[in-house]
Amino acid sequence: MALNNIIRIFLPKDRVFYDIFENIVANLKEMSRIFKKALNEPDTEKRTNLLRSLEDKEHQNDEYTHQIFVELGKNFITPFDREDIHQLATSLDDVADYIHASAKKILNYNIEEIDDLMKDFGEINQKAIDALVNAVTKLRNMKNISKIKQECVFINSMENAADDTLDKAIIQLFANPNINPIDVIKLKDVYEDLEVISDKCEDCSNIIESIIIKYT
Repeated sequence: MALNNIIRIFLPKDRVFYDIFENIVANLKEMSRIFKKALNEPDTEKRTNLLRSLEDKEHQNDEYTHQIFVELGKNFITPFDREDIHQLATSLDDVADYIHASAKKILNYNIEEIDDLMKDFGEINQKAIDALVNAVTKLRNMKNISKIKQECVFINSMENAADDTLDKAIIQLFANPNINPIDVIKLKDVYEDLEVISDKCEDCSNIIESIIIKYT
């Protein structure tokens, strides 16, 4: 029997880290759902309320992340490397931070017209986060490694799709001679933050792939 399998036998069945990670990704899934709904909401007041609600969700994510760090200080035995736990928690928190940052910029820049490219970003990022949820929840028992890998590959493909969408957005933005230069700056900033969400999802998938390589 491999050493990692022997070690796994003696680990506690109720692993608090998995519980917290699953709370984090459930919160991220809800954030992505709200954000996509906001981007597709034609009513400005309703959209504003949806975007503002993401602040509470981001704070909740901060609390979960803090719980991870507290547990790292309390527990000698962890389900996988302490460094990997720390990196995964930090990277998942980055996803929440950039969803919130994108929402804040839409509000602070008073962007009233949500274009199709922003909606495309919302769709891409929700798909990436859904795959991230699936990958993280399967870490608990490591029984379906091939499925975890598939989710990671899908997340990477969504990151590529977001890159392509950003290229398209920037090209269209600078090709429009009628747009106000200040609006160019605002929109470019929002587009770039929307693309970073997928980058952060890819960072998480890279950490997950590293974990499953070490522990299978």
